[in-house]
Amino acid sequence: MFFFSLFKILHIIAGFTALGVFWIPIVTRKGGKAHVRVGWIYVAAMGVVAVSALLMGIWRIGFDPAKTVESVAFAWFLIFVGILSSATAWYGLRVLRFKNRRTGHREWLDLLFPALMLLSGIGISIYGAIIGFPLITWFPIIGIALGISQLAYWLRPPTRNMHWWMEHLGGMLGCCIATITAFTVFGAPRLLGVSSVHPFIWFLPTILLVPVIVGFSVYYQKKFNRTKHM
Repeated sequence: MFFFSLFKILHIIAGFTALGVFWIPIVTRKGGKAHVRVGWIYVAAMGVVAVSALLMGIWRIGFDPAKTVESVAFAWFLIFVGILSSATAWYGLRVLRFKNRRTGHREWLDLLFPALMLLSGIGISIYGAIIGFPLITWFPIIGIALGISQLAYWLRPPTRNMHWWMEHLGGMLGCCIATITAFTVFGAPRLLGVSSVHPFIWFLPTILLVPVIVGFSVYYQKKFNRTKHM
């Protein structure tokens, strides 16, 4: 129980740090000092969030004597958020590392993360449908879609101009979705002193941020294509 409490405190501190800084790299000049430095703070915070979420979820499922069907379901959600946030943050960093590649990418660790996100998303979504829990039935679909997209990007030769920029943007904003959703599900109800919020609120970060990802992608793709033909 001591270690669970310790990881919970670390999870809360890191989560609020990520929530406090995630918007700065979005609005600052891309590649500038603020973007890079705050971006690394965000990545470090999300690393702590992911590891602590995984460990707390495992404890709740395997060792909590007071566990219930609902607490186990939320534990699986916590584990999936850890997988989603770590996979998208890793992806957002690694596409920059290999931005000059011309062929398919076969680094096993870079393929493992999206594969894990894809398979865990399928498994947890099925589990949620079986127990009738909307959050873990439908939310993992975003992880399934991202897993397929990331695997396709790595395995195929790049075809778009500035492809790495677009993928970095999508990866980091995908990580933001995991951050805000976890806060919406776990943090906000406790701060507001309520037992739960309407399921629609659980999906609000996804509903709001996915169009942002699409909008940024379209904007920058058009911008880079204009630059390429000038």
